[in-house]
Amino acid sequence: MNLKILLLPGDGIGAEVTSAAVEVLNATLKKFGHTVEYTEGLIGGTAIHKTGKPLPEDTMKKALAADATLMGAVGLPEFDNTPPSQRPERGLLDLRGGMEVFANLRPVKAWPSLIESSPLKNHLVEGVDLLIVRELTGGLYFGTPRGIVWDTEHGGAGDRAYNTMNYSRLEISRIARMAFKFARQRRKHLTSVDKPNVLECSQLWRKVVTEIGAEFPDVELEHMLVDTCAMQLVLNPKRFDVILTENMFGDILSDEGAVLAGSIGMLPSASLGEKKGLYEPVHGSAPDIAGQNKANPLGAIGSAAAMLEYSFGLVKEAAAINAAVSKVLDAGQVTADLKPKGKPLTTSEVGKAVSEAL
Repeated sequence: MNLKILLLPGDGIGAEVTSAAVEVLNATLKKFGHTVEYTEGLIGGTAIHKTGKPLPEDTMKKALAADATLMGAVGLPEFDNTPPSQRPERGLLDLRGGMEVFANLRPVKAWPSLIESSPLKNHLVEGVDLLIVRELTGGLYFGTPRGIVWDTEHGGAGDRAYNTMNYSRLEISRIARMAFKFARQRRKHLTSVDKPNVLECSQLWRKVVTEIGAEFPDVELEHMLVDTCAMQLVLNPKRFDVILTENMFGDILSDEGAVLAGSIGMLPSASLGEKKGLYEPVHGSAPDIAGQNKANPLGAIGSAAAMLEYSFGLVKEAAAINAAVSKVLDAGQVTADLKPKGKPLTTSEVGKAVSEAL
């Protein structure tokens, strides 16, 4: 195959981890006889600095022209007090919307060699293998009306802000159906996470998910309140197979899941639609260590593996990358966040180690 991939390194450590992932991609594609065409674009704070926009039109055009997009990270502290529409993260939200990717897949796996890296007790973490399927284009992050009303007449005493959570049957049914399909391929258990005792959106969510569940009689469906799920993720994470939830709940729960893997730097993610795929590590831009060549690139490398599998159907190639990552972890060739017994490796050294393990 000839793969057309857009690279969006983004902000902070994004460029470093993306570079390591590309090295592994190139080694994999060469091993299996494929070719690749890369294009590169701007997004996030870097894009704001150079174009004034978190998502330039040129980047969106390149994303729609590519077969798949591999992204690093977005976010810079200097934009923390700017309006949401002018922040780096807006670029990512708009990219997801423009690519029409509505399902975010976040696998959480406890690698045997990293059991000691998790702050949870070993017996809780050992054997954890779950998949969080998060709805990506609805809910509070995209709902309107939204805004801030500033009370300038009374010195800010009356300031208020508002956001709208909004979900349609179509949005719920398409993400639910995808989650059930993944559960059918795994251990056939799906946990739908919601909050219907408080939110009308969750009442519709539970009704639609239950209806879709009838189409998958071989998959066991359970409903769970989001606060209960957050608690069970640290008390008994092995009980979960596939977790299905809405946008904001999924954002929070998937970061909590990073604790199980030992480091947020370990988690890859895939955002899928009907036609396009966007792949990125779960971690942020980590500006405090940017440029120091010490960030963990395994989440980005795992995202590259997911891209090969989901966007190109290259299952063997993806499995080869994951097997190489396992070898590197077993050998202790890891960055400082994974608490190596010896000297920690740099970002680029881990990328090289994975490439050599292929």
